[in-house]
Amino acid sequence: MVDYSPALMTDMYEYTMLDAALKDGTANRPCVFEIFTRHLPEGRRYGVLAGTGRILDALEHFHLDDEDLAFLADRKIVSKETLDWLKDFHFTGSIKGYREGEMFFPNSPVLQVEGTFGECTLLETLLLSILNYDSAVASAASRMVSAAKDRPCMDMGGRRTNEWAAVAAARAAVVGGFQGTANLLAAQLYGLKAIGTAAHCFTLVHDSEREAFESQINALGKGTTLLVDTYNIEEAVKTAVEVAGPDLGGVRIDSGDLAAMAQRVRNELDALGATSTTITVTNDLDEYALAALQTAPVDSYGVGTMLVTGSGAPTCAMVYKLTERENANGVMEPVAKKSKDKATVPGRKLAYRSYEYNLADCEHVISGSESKLADFHAPEGWKDLLVQYVDHGEINHEHQGHDAIVNAHNYRAKALAELPITAQSLMKGDPAIPTETTVL
Repeated sequence: MVDYSPALMTDMYEYTMLDAALKDGTANRPCVFEIFTRHLPEGRRYGVLAGTGRILDALEHFHLDDEDLAFLADRKIVSKETLDWLKDFHFTGSIKGYREGEMFFPNSPVLQVEGTFGECTLLETLLLSILNYDSAVASAASRMVSAAKDRPCMDMGGRRTNEWAAVAAARAAVVGGFQGTANLLAAQLYGLKAIGTAAHCFTLVHDSEREAFESQINALGKGTTLLVDTYNIEEAVKTAVEVAGPDLGGVRIDSGDLAAMAQRVRNELDALGATSTTITVTNDLDEYALAALQTAPVDSYGVGTMLVTGSGAPTCAMVYKLTERENANGVMEPVAKKSKDKATVPGRKLAYRSYEYNLADCEHVISGSESKLADFHAPEGWKDLLVQYVDHGEINHEHQGHDAIVNAHNYRAKALAELPITAQSLMKGDPAIPTETTVL
């Protein structure tokens, strides 16, 4: 997507740690790192994981060219020995984690990275920046889709965030249940449905609204959607049907009391014989506004600012922690932080979800050494939540590209339907199911 290396999309201390670890010999110690969040955004019932496909895309290009190495040398960030180590660097470890579109909860081990300390530490910032943002957008999108009651939601948030976040947000929104995006680069890169017709300026540049509508119909056909709130909505709808006829594809409303205006426009369209013309509404929508529009005759929604900012929760507060490493005796040893309010659970993890009456009732995180986890047998009916993304440097490509996004989109709907109905409540509350951690 860009001509610079994702290996520099990181914090400087990842490289200074690598430099020191190479000098003292710990850089080659096998390690296991884990990504999780200690808590969901206040009052949220669940999160939706998104971004793992983008991580795999980035891993394919996670290496440093001569210009990158020269930058590190000129800034004296690392030593010559470390520069030599980095020249042919490619990630050779393994990554497993939750599926894209999967629900997650506090302490869910959504991604686990296994490799040497040197290669694992270089990935920290990149992994967190992708998962924190993409999952925040997907989680907000999922809440919006639930509030919309299966009416299509479209991403129109590109102008409300930075240019690269807009592309990531479009992808994450589709994972979260949206149907398409206005962002053409995202549509090109990921094979997403592209949507969009005209803005108010298109009407204003013409000498009359009728001429603007005639121009758009001539260019895009009668199936297009006309923006009808530049001047007087009632007059615009009448003009739109006069220009396009009763086969007009749709109209869009971008201001005012959207529920009341949608009702009036629906009645007017029906009276004019345009009974199949659809109504799209936009204008700073969030999940609460969408819920308030459930009884209005709206056919689809365009969502911008609140989508790309996670609807008030622009990050999932995910962290990347070392949970196991080889000790001086060559034995893998669980490790953990004991800091106040930031303690972690030692050991690599398994993750399962149990069910009662076909509804999820608990998230089970099993922690322990590799040998102990190998001997663990989950009770019948528990769903294994982990998939293998990378195996000793070999990427599983089925989790990349358009088909992977479609699979994640469909999986999210299925996984959400398996949670108690309270998960879809917009009222603040506890996570939909508890997380129980067992240390073997």
